[in-house]
Amino acid sequence: MTALQPADPAAALNPDRLRGVLLDVDGTLIDSNDAHARAWVEALREEGFERSFGEVRPLIGMGGDQLIPRLTGEDGESELGKRLTQGWLKHFKPLIPELQPTRGNRALIEGLRARGLRVALATSGEAEIVDGLLKQAGLDDLNLDRVSSSEVESSKPEPDLVEAGLNKLGLPADAALMVGDTPFDAEAAHKAGVPCVLLRCGGDSDEELGRAPALVLDDPQALLEALEGTS
Repeated sequence: MTALQPADPAAALNPDRLRGVLLDVDGTLIDSNDAHARAWVEALREEGFERSFGEVRPLIGMGGDQLIPRLTGEDGESELGKRLTQGWLKHFKPLIPELQPTRGNRALIEGLRARGLRVALATSGEAEIVDGLLKQAGLDDLNLDRVSSSEVESSKPEPDLVEAGLNKLGLPADAALMVGDTPFDAEAAHKAGVPCVLLRCGGDSDEELGRAPALVLDDPQALLEALEGTS
């Protein structure tokens, strides 16, 4: 990812402008990024691609349509790409019951709604996987609006998901905030003109997150506390 100028923290959380928030799921609301990487390693191995966890893990956060070409040189919509996606699903689903919610995930969403902010999910994950993750994260009863990769042409780090999320919220870019946990979230938000907060709970290093155009905080609870400090 090309290094971009960090977002102005005051602008990102300014209550005078903020009317809605787009939330990533994996790594942001539930600690699932390592599990995704392990599932992709196994799916790739079954198709004859020996890729290490260390090669795959930095790419978690982008959709399969972006990840598969980078790791195999094949189109994500090719027959091989479709088999890889099915392999990832097969290996990832059994890992969901082991995953833990991130600190303050529910409190953040409830706090955003209490402030009258519109909230929607903007995730590269498959719909059936997102359903399972939200249940495991204790958030399935909140009935959150969402935009997923199946609804757009390209997933993160392209801006399509963020732009579709803005349409879902009914807001312009300068009235919204993107919350994620990887540089791909920040890159997508930046391309769409939306300020971004990245959370360390996704497991990416401070070095990686620090190069992204975003305010970096620890986890959803830290973001909620930062928002409370702007009230």
